[in-house]
Amino acid sequence: MIVQRASSARGDVSAGWLKSQHTFSFGHYYDPEWMGFGPLRVINEDRVAPRGGFPPHRHANMEILSYVLSGALAHRDDTGSEGVLRPGELQWMSAGHGIEHSEFNASESEPVHFLQIWIQPDRLNAAPGYEQRAFDPEARRGRWATLASPDGADGSLAIRQQAFLRGVRLGDGESVDLVLDPARRYWLHVAQGGAVLDGRALSAGDALGLVDEGGTRSLSGRGAEIADVLLFDLPA
Repeated sequence: MIVQRASSARGDVSAGWLKSQHTFSFGHYYDPEWMGFGPLRVINEDRVAPRGGFPPHRHANMEILSYVLSGALAHRDDTGSEGVLRPGELQWMSAGHGIEHSEFNASESEPVHFLQIWIQPDRLNAAPGYEQRAFDPEARRGRWATLASPDGADGSLAIRQQAFLRGVRLGDGESVDLVLDPARRYWLHVAQGGAVLDGRALSAGDALGLVDEGGTRSLSGRGAEIADVLLFDLPA
């Protein structure tokens, strides 16, 4: 089964300094048909104005990933961790038994555009954790790279779930295979640019969910902009 989530169908939330599009139900946006996809609970595409940001707030028992598309995102939490995230970098924060953090635009003149991703953990009340890592965009050109995994394989960030986040960058007409295990489920999200999966044309913000699907599919880039595609490989 393949389900399609069009960018234009996502929840749309604006708060002056914030413009956000929600793939799944989140905050004031609620749609009972889109509560998540397996342990994947949130994909918010956020645009934060200069000097804007999320003030300190608390989370518990959630794996939170941030992926910057443009600009710079600053992080600070009550464990003492802090950093600035830029394009090509991935940030992992495990809320564990409880953490207070803030995320804000690190620039006073340019907006920051990023994906906020929440994955439910496979264990409860662990110690909070934080790490960020840069991934060479050229290392993902025309090939899948593992960005997050349960064990930190291949230089990825280790997360507390039996899930993998992989990424690929594709120019127009460049292609890569997508090998599916029917015992797993997959969420394919186009972060930037355009792509085609087995004849299905996808634009930035579009996504496909694949359940009980096996075999090999072809994913290719479409259009002048380099496609940046994320694949969530999730337990069924």
